[in-house]
Amino acid sequence: MRRAIGLAARALGATSPNPVVGCVVTDASGHRVGEGYHRRAGGPHAEVHALREAGVLARGGTAYVTLEPCDHTGRTGPCSQALIEAGISRVVYAVGDPNPQATGGADTLRAAGVEVEKGLLEAEAEAVNIAWLSSVRNGRPFVRWKYAATLDGRTAAADGTSRWITSPEARADVHRLRAEADAVLAGGGTLRADDPHLAVRGVEGPTQPLRVVLDARAEIPPTARALDDAAPTLVVVGEDADARHLPDAELLRLPLRDGRIGVRDLLDALHARGVRSVLLEGGPTLAGSFVAAGAVDQVVGYLAPVLLGDGPQALAGAGIGTIAEALRLDITETVRIGPDLRITATPKGA
Repeated sequence: MRRAIGLAARALGATSPNPVVGCVVTDASGHRVGEGYHRRAGGPHAEVHALREAGVLARGGTAYVTLEPCDHTGRTGPCSQALIEAGISRVVYAVGDPNPQATGGADTLRAAGVEVEKGLLEAEAEAVNIAWLSSVRNGRPFVRWKYAATLDGRTAAADGTSRWITSPEARADVHRLRAEADAVLAGGGTLRADDPHLAVRGVEGPTQPLRVVLDARAEIPPTARALDDAAPTLVVVGEDADARHLPDAELLRLPLRDGRIGVRDLLDALHARGVRSVLLEGGPTLAGSFVAAGAVDQVVGYLAPVLLGDGPQALAGAGIGTIAEALRLDITETVRIGPDLRITATPKGA
């Protein structure tokens, strides 16, 4: 199963709106004879790849799958039926499928006389597929907020300079996060101040994420680096914004709420486009609006061994007025990245 989880992780960022899934098939004697993973939406599922590699050796064998085999016909056929037709006698899957359109594979397999077990390495399989699972359960994209700061919580110096707070190793790790996301989101203020590119670099064979620029008044200049052709870009503006200076940009117009584009409106629109995971790279105000809306599912902070004393903080305007209202987090991972520390955390109770 752990091998299947590793296979699934290879396709992070490439399968939406589908999940990442890995599968390993062993023969009747327990020897590995086939493996595969879902590579892209519309392509063969993990079980199909593994069964093709196993061939006749799959008969009487066991399939280890990271997600409950699907039981519906979409652009591909049901994996439950493929496993039955291949003669698999036992299926072990890690996580149940929460998608009401696809669930039921385990029941179909049992009805056909296949032995079915659930829950092997469930936490590990859930972690690799957390974006898709969360999007299905919550009905909106999974949001991972990424920020880089000094040990005293500053994201830039008092004069606004911020290149570079963190190390080259940490910045390279951010490109990995981008490659795993369906969309990378930044606000117009960040683009005007820093002119970030927001595309993936230094990662082998990535599927470039959709770059989403949130700019209510369409003030982004047409020369912004995020508008080049390195990756697709969506500029989200208010309904009445004058965007005539952006004739070549793809625009999404949304209503303004108190002068701002609503977080929920934005996430609903992105979800309708098939976006299942968002990497939030905006400044403190944009991050604060997502926290205030209860729309941050995971926090990834890169902390550099640097002190500044003054300058903007990582988070602002989150609607937290007292310590009793603080958003408490569970730290799920701490890793050294070069000289820096990467901390991953999720809201308590999430």
